[in-house]
Amino acid sequence: MTTLSTAPPIAPAALTAASPLALVADDMREVDKVIGQRLLSNVPLVDWVARHIIAAGGKRLRPALLLMVCGALGYGGAHRLSLAAVVELIHTATLLHDDVVDASTLRRGRPTANEIFGAPACVLVGDFLHTRSFQTMVETGNMRVMEILAEATNVIAEGEVLQLMNMHDATLDEAGYLRVIRSKTAKLFEASARLGAVLARSSPDIEQACATYGQALGTAFQIIDDVLDYDGDSAEMGKNLGDDLREGKATLPLIAAMQRGSPGQALIVRQAIKEGSTEQLAEIVGIVRATGALEVTRAAACTEARRAMSAAQQLPSNAYSKGLLELAAQLLERRH
Repeated sequence: MTTLSTAPPIAPAALTAASPLALVADDMREVDKVIGQRLLSNVPLVDWVARHIIAAGGKRLRPALLLMVCGALGYGGAHRLSLAAVVELIHTATLLHDDVVDASTLRRGRPTANEIFGAPACVLVGDFLHTRSFQTMVETGNMRVMEILAEATNVIAEGEVLQLMNMHDATLDEAGYLRVIRSKTAKLFEASARLGAVLARSSPDIEQACATYGQALGTAFQIIDDVLDYDGDSAEMGKNLGDDLREGKATLPLIAAMQRGSPGQALIVRQAIKEGSTEQLAEIVGIVRATGALEVTRAAACTEARRAMSAAQQLPSNAYSKGLLELAAQLLERRH
């Protein structure tokens, strides 16, 4: 276990001028300040572990999504910054717990927190981040906000357990796969977008359009993430390729490969999922590519992206709503 005398600084959100997320770049810098304040603790280990994973950066998509929806709907109040921090804290807590459950050693090109500090510390600091996020959301004094985030965190936890139950299950179908990612990943995207509408006091129809956008965007994001496990580069991805297979996860590329491949090809993939083995990873990657499974999976992501774009078109036309449309379109091109 590593000990540190000082905590690393929080990395700024990964935004570029060409990204629609640049619309909220200034706000995201303020959100990062809020996150830094909320990570303060009298227990040094809490600071070290929390700041390690926050400092790894990332796209900060969930808080940026909340801010973009607020912009699209004309809300500029301070609660948007605190709630953007809340959703990032919740997301960070799930990452800490995920890496412990999956025994992951690499995230965003850096050693995972559990690799450095150990699993017990990461589980407990993840709990701290969850409770700190709830302290922060209570400050809004908005029962609807608390209801949305309480429900979201519960669904995410159920999704984590459901994924654990599905480990090494080679019979999982596309519907079962989508159920997991809509709970585990897309739910926080959905909540983030819905919160923007709630803060703006939008009509029920607009609130639902925002929630639909978030869910569809989050689903597409995870599907593309699963594509890149078989069609990406470990240096770009910042994680070990084949990790999903090693953990016995039947993701959509593998499900499609088993459906489209020969009996012999399906058997190789099925056995690898059951055993959590990457001994034949190169051959399995070849099967996934040869059977057209990647194209099938990307088509599923495209369907979700179109669903997100259709929902975004219901919002007032302005730079932020156009940015939401562009974000969904650009998602299909991501390489990491």
